[in-house]
Amino acid sequence: MSPLYFVLGIPVAGSAVLALIGHHHRARDINVAFSLSTFIAACVLTAQVISSGPLFAWNRQFFIDPLNVFLVTLTAFVGMTTAIFSRPYMRVEQDHGKMTPPRLRLYHSMYQLFSFTMLMALTTNNMGILWVAMEAATLTTVLLVSVYRTAASLEAAWKYFILCGVGIAMALLGTVLLHMASERVLGREGGGLLWTNLNEVKAQLDPNIITLAFAFLFIGYGTKVGLVPLHNWLPDAHAEGPTPVSAVLSGLLLNVALYAVLRCKVLTDGALHSALASQLMMAFGLLSVVVAAFFLSRQKDVKRMFAYSSIEHMGLITFAFGLGGPIANYAGLLHMTVHSLIKSAIFYSVGHACQKAGTQVMDEIRGLIKVSPTVAWGLMLASLAILGMPPFGVFASEFLILTTAMREQPWATPLLLLALAVAFASVFSRVLPMVFGETNVKPLAHSPALLPVFVHLGLGLMLGLYIPPYLDGWYRQAARMLGG
Repeated sequence: MSPLYFVLGIPVAGSAVLALIGHHHRARDINVAFSLSTFIAACVLTAQVISSGPLFAWNRQFFIDPLNVFLVTLTAFVGMTTAIFSRPYMRVEQDHGKMTPPRLRLYHSMYQLFSFTMLMALTTNNMGILWVAMEAATLTTVLLVSVYRTAASLEAAWKYFILCGVGIAMALLGTVLLHMASERVLGREGGGLLWTNLNEVKAQLDPNIITLAFAFLFIGYGTKVGLVPLHNWLPDAHAEGPTPVSAVLSGLLLNVALYAVLRCKVLTDGALHSALASQLMMAFGLLSVVVAAFFLSRQKDVKRMFAYSSIEHMGLITFAFGLGGPIANYAGLLHMTVHSLIKSAIFYSVGHACQKAGTQVMDEIRGLIKVSPTVAWGLMLASLAILGMPPFGVFASEFLILTTAMREQPWATPLLLLALAVAFASVFSRVLPMVFGETNVKPLAHSPALLPVFVHLGLGLMLGLYIPPYLDGWYRQAARMLGG
């Protein structure tokens, strides 16, 4: 039996089980167990694809290749470490009365269902199922963001639902147009929504229809990526939802939405033989980097600040894929990986820091180093890593992106450098007093889960110093597939 069955089946089973017993005091451990099992299954699937090559499943409706197989493992890994972080975090939230038994059942069951939707979006070969998975991800995260049932969390969830609902409706229209173009070439029974079939005949697709389809698909899935000007849902969702939800939103959902855009870009490039898709991605990516960097300096809430940091980095990754070519695509894939690892580590540290201080307002969080040196150093090192300090992996990927931009699009380089400098100054100036200022925080009643923080930081450091050969091979294969 293919390990893909377990990759998709385990989180579904976990969601069903936790919907019944998610309020039990052992539910946090059961959530970790299901997430760990999914990660193990993902590792087995990755090993199989590396040894045997791309594989199909379920009548070619699912397809695993070098572009998605490591993203599947990364998604399962971050899902597992976030579940580990969630154990003490949710225990503190329960002690403070924020999480009642019904809310815990909802949280744990939707957490597993969210993991399933992400994995299904990554592994499906059917562009229609991809859309369904992204819509299901929207619905599950709406419930997760609103789980506290405060006025602010309900408002954030509503904004998220409306904006991403409109965006995903655009993506549906783009998917319909894509099917219309493929039907003219493949016929009604030709599997016109299967990406592999579309990729084989992409040069024959009607360029006028594909141009319109990509516009709608880019707007739709770009909303989920958090690209400016369709980004307004993201800071609110990060700030008002539980911190584990912020971690998986930044670490998983944004990557999966960008993966959907990349699949569409490959088809568009082949059909148009022009740089339209690349130009759109560069324009909106650069706009997102610049706008988010300047919004960073105006934030008072620590989770909102790092939400804008996610917008900045997703903009940078989108710009890299817009540049195209083997080096920029390689850098974009590397940046996707390290951003997912480092940003989730930041939210783990921020979650514990906010619980210690009893607030998310940065001016009221001071002197973490005196109360919890491990939380303080986790936050400090993760912040430096995400700001691109060497030798972390973010520096390596940003260096590759900037040097490629200098050669291919020199006009964009000063804007990128300015935005990165503003982002560095904004974040570093806020994090420094949180870590080393005069203390006003109290120890937590339960020991924080800091192992995920330093595991993620260790991996981010490794990717800045040494990329394992099998991972380097995946990046190279995937970069060639993306073309540009």
